[in-house]
Amino acid sequence: MSDNITDNQAQQSVIAIAKTDERFRTVEIRKQNGTFQILWTKSSADSDTNWQLFAADCGLPVERIEGIDTDSNKIVVVGFDSTGMAFYRISVPAVEDKEIAAIIKMQAETRLPLPSEQMELTWRANHTQNGQVNVTMAAARREQLQKFVENVRGFEPTKILLNCEGIVKAWKTFFSGDERNAVVASIGAQSTHVCLVENGRLSNVVVIDLGIDDFAIGGPEEQAETTERFTQDIWSVLELFKYKQSGETPVFVLSNGSAEYVSLVSSLRLAGFNARVASPDVNKIDIQDEPGVENIEDIYEYRVPIGLGLMALDASADELNIFEDLYRPAGEQKEKYWLYSPKVVYTIAAVMLVLFVIVSYVIDVASPGAIEKRLRASGSEADINMLAERQKVIKTVASQRPEMLDLLSEINESGQRGIKLESFHFKKGQRVTITGQAPGNDQLYRFEKSLEDRRDIKEVKMTSTQNTRSTSNANGNRGPDNSRGGRGDRNRGLKFTMTFHYKNVTK
Repeated sequence: MSDNITDNQAQQSVIAIAKTDERFRTVEIRKQNGTFQILWTKSSADSDTNWQLFAADCGLPVERIEGIDTDSNKIVVVGFDSTGMAFYRISVPAVEDKEIAAIIKMQAETRLPLPSEQMELTWRANHTQNGQVNVTMAAARREQLQKFVENVRGFEPTKILLNCEGIVKAWKTFFSGDERNAVVASIGAQSTHVCLVENGRLSNVVVIDLGIDDFAIGGPEEQAETTERFTQDIWSVLELFKYKQSGETPVFVLSNGSAEYVSLVSSLRLAGFNARVASPDVNKIDIQDEPGVENIEDIYEYRVPIGLGLMALDASADELNIFEDLYRPAGEQKEKYWLYSPKVVYTIAAVMLVLFVIVSYVIDVASPGAIEKRLRASGSEADINMLAERQKVIKTVASQRPEMLDLLSEINESGQRGIKLESFHFKKGQRVTITGQAPGNDQLYRFEKSLEDRRDIKEVKMTSTQNTRSTSNANGNRGPDNSRGGRGDRNRGLKFTMTFHYKNVTK
C-alpha cells in the first residue's frame, strides 16, 4: 500500500466490514488532503463463512493478547443490517433532551410490537417546526442485537453502525447527494433498502423484498409484473413516509452504471415518480496502487462498507447508536476500571480526607448561627432581617418551581398500553392539558382513573373525545381496514383532550 505521510505522522484509516447480499465486504479507507483513499478491498467468496473467520482473513486479530496493542491509527467498524429493525417518525414538544426522552419512552411503549424490556431503543432529534421536534426512533429486539455482539466481539470493533446510515453517507459523498429531502433506493441482489433522507440525515428506512436479480427472471411478461410490483412497493413506501405527492420528492436510485438501473428508473418515471439515476463519481477517490476501487462498479459493490468508513472518519457524525447499552470495546471497558487500582484509591482517599476537614470547617463557619453571630458582631440588624427575608423568598420560589420531568414521569407511569400522547401544555397558573389517542373507552377510562390516583395530580377532567379510525399496525405500516358492519368499532380509536391540576403550580 502507498503511505502518503505528512510530517512523519501516519494518517488514521478505517477498516469497515459489512454483510450485504449474503457476502462479507470490507474496505480500508483514509482521508488525506481533502480526498479519500481506498487502500484495499476484500469480499468473501461465498456465504459459507462468519464474522470471525472473515475478520481473520482480513488480517484482524480475533483473539486479543494482553500486553500487545493493536494499530492505534486504524479504526475497525462493522455494519448491522436494518432488516430486523423498526423505524418510526414522531413529533414531540420542543423541551429539554431529558424531557424529550421521557416522552419518547412513553410513545415507544405504545408502538413497539414487544414489551419494552425485550426491545432496545435509540432516537435522534431532527429539525424543530412550530414548537415540535421531529424525532427519528429506531428499535430492535434486544436478543437479536446481543447475538450480533457475540458474533463480532472476538475482533473487538471500535463501533457498530447501521448499514442503512452507511448507504445515506455514501450517497451524499460519492453519489452527488446533498442536504435536501429525498428518497434513496439502494438495490441489492435480492432486496432493496429505501431510505428517507431529511436535512441530509436518515429519517426512516423500509426494506423491499425485491432485488436486481428478480428483474432478470422469466420472460418479458414476468419481468413487467416484477417491475409493476416494485413500482407499487415504492408507492406504498412513500405513503408510509407521508410523501403522497410522488412527483415532489426526488427518488435517487443508486446505480453501477449498467442498463438495468436506467431501465428501472425509466419505469418509475413513467409511473409518475421524480426518479433519477445516481451513479458514483470516481474522481472523488484517489486510487492507490494496491487492488481496490477502480471504477463505478467497484464503488457500487462496496457502497455500504465505504459509507460506514466515511461515518467513522466523520467526528461530527450523529449516528443512531442502537448498541449503546449493549457493546463497549475492551479498550473502553478497561479505561473505566482504573478507579479500582489500589494506588488510585489510596490517593483519592487521602484527598477526600483533606476535603472533609476543609468542608466541615466551611459548613461550621457558614451555618446560620455563625452567619448571625458575625452579622451581629458587625452591628447590622438590617442585614440579618434582609438575609432572612431573602431566604424565605428563595424557598418559596423553589417550592413553586414546576418539575416537568417529574410530571412526565407521573403521566408515563399512569399510561395504559395503547395510550399515545400527542401534545402537552404545562404553564404555571394554568391547568395541564394533554391530548392523545386511545384504542377504546376502556383503556381511556383506566388511564383517567390512574391519573386521579396520583398524589400530585388533582381534578382530572375529560374535556373532549372524538372517534377516529386507526389503520396502522404495530410496526407503523398502514394496513387494510378489515371492519365489517357493526364490528367496525374494533378498529376505531378515540382522540381525547384531558386537563388536570398538578401540585400547587397550576392553581
